[in-house]
Amino acid sequence: MSSDYLPATTESIAQALEAPSRPESISILYRVLNNPNSSPDALRIKEQAITNLTDLLTQEKKAEELRLLLTQLRPFFSLIPKAKTAKIVRSIIDAVAKIPDTSALQISLCREMVEWTRLEKRTFLRQRVEARLAALLMEEKEYSEALSLLSSLIKEVRRLDDKLLLVDIDLLESKLHFSLRNLPKAKASLTAARTAANAIYVPPAQQGTIDLQSGILHAEEKDYKTAYSYFFEAFEAFNALEDPRAVFSLKYMLLCKIMVNQADDVTGIISSKAGLNYVGPDLDAMKAVADAYGKRSLKFFETALRDYKAQLEDDPIVHRHLSSLYDTLLEQNLCRLIEPYSRVEINHVANMIELPVEHVEKKLSQMILDKKFAGTLDQGAGCLIIFEDPKPDEMFPAALETISNMGKVVDSLYVRSARIMA
Repeated sequence: MSSDYLPATTESIAQALEAPSRPESISILYRVLNNPNSSPDALRIKEQAITNLTDLLTQEKKAEELRLLLTQLRPFFSLIPKAKTAKIVRSIIDAVAKIPDTSALQISLCREMVEWTRLEKRTFLRQRVEARLAALLMEEKEYSEALSLLSSLIKEVRRLDDKLLLVDIDLLESKLHFSLRNLPKAKASLTAARTAANAIYVPPAQQGTIDLQSGILHAEEKDYKTAYSYFFEAFEAFNALEDPRAVFSLKYMLLCKIMVNQADDVTGIISSKAGLNYVGPDLDAMKAVADAYGKRSLKFFETALRDYKAQLEDDPIVHRHLSSLYDTLLEQNLCRLIEPYSRVEINHVANMIELPVEHVEKKLSQMILDKKFAGTLDQGAGCLIIFEDPKPDEMFPAALETISNMGKVVDSLYVRSARIMA
């Protein structure tokens, strides 16, 4: 026996796990994999060695070595069943995903595996790797390529009637269309995912993902009450599984409460038994927004947006709804401040609302154009001139009503004369 490899036995695995350092453990496991023995017992031990080696390389953050490992294992894959090959390949791709800043490497790795699976005619594995590649491309904002890949993949999977994969792909397509701001297609894809999911058993994590996407789409349509119920279902599913997405579901639940003018409920939800498990920056951010909204304070609102930029502005879903909330709050405050005046300096309004003059002037001009109030900006004098609401002239509606009644009389007379002539 050459010294380049170790026997594929449980003793070799135990030796690797008991090694004093991770690099030494990794070296021993590589030597076990180099063993040419292909008996059923040896193959089983090698599968265990691959699992342990993947975990150790992930802990060491050696993404490139994981990629090379997947290439080196290709001869081994011809010796084991296709289902086990698929499991190993997907576990190694998942392991690379756990290492930060490896998006480009993951995309490259998926492309390589798609090419290999095409050559080996492993359709089942190829479809799953392509679905993973489309998700990665979407995260990198390569929307056109991701959509093209999904379009061909979804036709193929529908022909094979693989319901579980179809749920994944339809859900991914819904997220992709939502990112492209195509709400009708996003809803259609989500409906397709729900239809496929109803025909099979769907794992709780997948059901939670469907509920989360449903909540996001309902929130986009301003149906915050329905969105809240979906986010709650998703939160319960993720919370039971201790999935990190639970905190996002909870954050979106709080967002819905704020958007339906129930900001007072936010503190109660955070203080609940389930909420206390997720206390952190995300929930603190939503509490700060709820407090600012409760006080109708734009200054506190902007402070919250600045202090929790990562949790609020960098989250596209929260940012979109809070932008709408901020505009509404700003308009309400400006209308309340200018109500007593017929002419007021813009600088004075800006000081009262504690915002930059340029910001206030821009918003006032927008409100005038949107006919939120009647007025004009005298930029030379730096003043806002507010007009009294014009009293509606009742003469024109009365004249139109008289003409309409006259028309009915003439029509009636015409019908009578037609009968007499007949």
